[in-house]
Amino acid sequence: MRTVLQRVSRAGVSVAGEPIAAIGPGLLVLLGVEQGDDEKAADYLAEKIAGLRIFADETGKMNLSVLDCSGALLVVSQFTLLADCRKGRRPGFSQAAPPESAEPLCEYFVHCLRAFGLPVQTGRFRADMAVELVNDGPVTVMLDSRRRF
Repeated sequence: MRTVLQRVSRAGVSVAGEPIAAIGPGLLVLLGVEQGDDEKAADYLAEKIAGLRIFADETGKMNLSVLDCSGALLVVSQFTLLADCRKGRRPGFSQAAPPESAEPLCEYFVHCLRAFGLPVQTGRFRADMAVELVNDGPVTVMLDSRRRF
């Protein structure tokens, strides 16, 4: 599984012009599921994200997690995070998990985050979504359950 985390002051997602989810301060989590990913990968990323210290403490130092500052999360599935752009000009998506295995894993990942007591909103799986955000910092972090970076 691969994620792009953005610390946000607010974020929201719409489908066909209708808002379906919104959060205030917290994290926008773009989530890509790769072939071969499993619940262990989701567990790892959920724990990492819940405890990642990328929010400022009273001195301005990044020392607090989303748990520490009572932030919210907006999780948006995004298979394009698995794009392979090494050859040619058109990305390949052969490493992305098929929807029938990716969707339940996305749902499990959200369940894991909620188990930490975090408020989590979601986009709509396989929908054409418009995502709006105000990146706070800006702070953007990439995580990969296979620890490739």
